[in-house]
Parts: sequence; structure tokens; C-alpha cells
Amino acid sequence: MQLTLVVPELVWPEPDDHDSLDRLPCAGLGTLIARSQLSRCPPQSMEATLCDAFGVAENAAYGAFRVLGESCGPTTVDACWLCADPVHLRLHQERLILADGGSLGIELAEARAIVGELNRHFADVGTFHATAADRWYLQLAAGTDLGRFDVLPLSAVAGRSVGRQLPETPEARWLRQLLNEAQMVLHQHPANERREDEGRSTINSLWLWGAGQLPAGASRGFAGVWSDNVLARGLGRAFNVPVHAVPGNAGTLLAQAPRGSRQLLVLDSLQSPVQYEDADAYRAGLLNLETRWFAPLQKALAGGKIQGLRLVASTAYAALTWHSDRRAQWQLWRRPRSLAATAQALARGEQ
Repeated sequence: MQLTLVVPELVWPEPDDHDSLDRLPCAGLGTLIARSQLSRCPPQSMEATLCDAFGVAENAAYGAFRVLGESCGPTTVDACWLCADPVHLRLHQERLILADGGSLGIELAEARAIVGELNRHFADVGTFHATAADRWYLQLAAGTDLGRFDVLPLSAVAGRSVGRQLPETPEARWLRQLLNEAQMVLHQHPANERREDEGRSTINSLWLWGAGQLPAGASRGFAGVWSDNVLARGLGRAFNVPVHAVPGNAGTLLAQAPRGSRQLLVLDSLQSPVQYEDADAYRAGLLNLETRWFAPLQKALAGGKIQGLRLVASTAYAALTWHSDRRAQWQLWRRPRSLAATAQALARGEQ
């Protein structure tokens, strides 16, 4: 088996943060990467990293792919889609800080009520959909042309300061007006009034990103996608690759995946802790991944159950890829180092 393992935000982005990086017993991960060949590219989002795995070009139609990955999503997937995710923007020291829907505790009933009001207000523009409490979409009317739609994915701005929300292109002028009006609708909605009365952050804006239609083309030949990430599942379905939920551990995956096949596994549990600088959650998540995945996969690679492994990580340092095989994992002179030492080396630009 050839396994591509995607782990966004694998390495804590502050190399001098000893409280977060020191004393993390991750021998499996340390051995795996110490005996791998590292390649690095400029930093990019998790979404771009997933699309790279399928050979999909940059600035892909993330919305269309993500809709396809929803378990209860719209059935019309050949339209022009945008992710229209609910967010909270707050002013902090003259900067706008964005909190994504996953951090707001949105109830599905709230989401559906607000989306219903947006559809009443913007019936001539397209159709809003809430497939989950924190994942909303805008299905644009047929023939809509947005031109080049250069907006960062939500994962790249969550927990961070944001500047321009939409492109300053002529094609997007009407969409900027829509966003302004949508913010007024959100401000006046009873669901937000209740949230404010209860001391909860309001849903005061939308993050419109990932515009486009599904492209034609073929994937890079994966025989299976194992992921709970909706975009990864949508990419698999777009290219007719069987999609599976993430199993409990590496042993279960190895038992279920066909021998000699190429498989893609996406483990994104570190994404949110890094976005919101939650070091305790990051450490707990990393140790969980070590026990269930990194250590057993390193042993499986060294033992020949896996022929080759690519560990791919979108990080603040770079887009990182470690390549390894059984022979490399038996290079015992290549001693593992701590994750703190790895972060320091990455910060210095070392391979």
C-alpha cells in the first residue's frame, strides 16, 4: 500500500513556545520524519493542500467540492457555488478578528432560520443553504460570472485578523453590496438578538469564498479516501474515489484497505487548536494522533505492511511533505529528535 497522510498544522507555529512543544512523547512521529526525505513549498491553506493531492489547480472551486462532500447537501452540484460560512467579526486594537462558525456554538435551528431570511431577502441572487450549523453555501443563479475570485479559505483566517473580505474586481461589486446587505439582515435577526441577550457572540457576517463550478478532469488515482473533512470527501466523490469515515486507528485502516492500493488519509484534528492558539488542545490532539496513527504507521512502514508513506502538512513554516519507505525507516543512524527541535529547524529553513 502507498499511503498519503495529510495532517494540517502538524507543527505548532511558534518554535520558541517551549510550554507547547517541550516534553511531547512522540517517538513514532519523530522516527517517521527523521527517516524521511523532506520537501518544502511556500505556506498554503489546508484546502489548497487537499486539492494538490488530487492534482486540482490553485484557487479551486472549494465550495462546489465541499457541497459534494456533504452527507445531506443540495443535489444540484453543477451550479456555481460559494461557501457562505457564518462568522463573527470583532474589532480588537483597530484590527478585525474573525471567529468561524465552529467556535460560535451555532444551533442548527438558528442556522436554518437565518438562512431562510437570507433567501427571502436575496431571492433574485441565488439560494442559500445550511447543510450544517456552521457550513453554509450560496448557490448562484445560472450564468453568474465572478471573474477571478481571490479570497482566502476560512481556515486561513479563522482566529486571525482579516482585511479585505471580497475582491475589488468589477465582477464582484454586486457581491460586496450583497455582503453589506446580508450583514444588516444578520444584525436585525431575532436569533442574533437572542444570542446577544444571552451574552453569546453574534453571527454578524458571512465569509464568502471558494467560488466556482466543479472542474472536469481525473484524480491522481487514489483507491480510497479516509476522511471526516467535508472538502476531502467531496474531492473524492468528484473523482469517483470511494470515500470512508476515518476509522479508530491505523490497524483498522490497514485491515480494511486493499493491499497494493493508493490511499489518502486526512486527519485534521490539530487545525482548530492551532487556529485559536489552544496549546493544551494541540498537545492532547498530537498525543492522540501519536498513539492511534503515527506510532503504528511507522511500525507498519518499517515492517513492510506499507510500501511508501507521504506525510503532508500545511503549516506556518511551509507546506511540508516527508517521503519515506521501508528501507529508509531502517536507517537507524538517523536519530529522531523532539518536535521542539523539529520546529526550530523548520524556522531556520533547514531541510
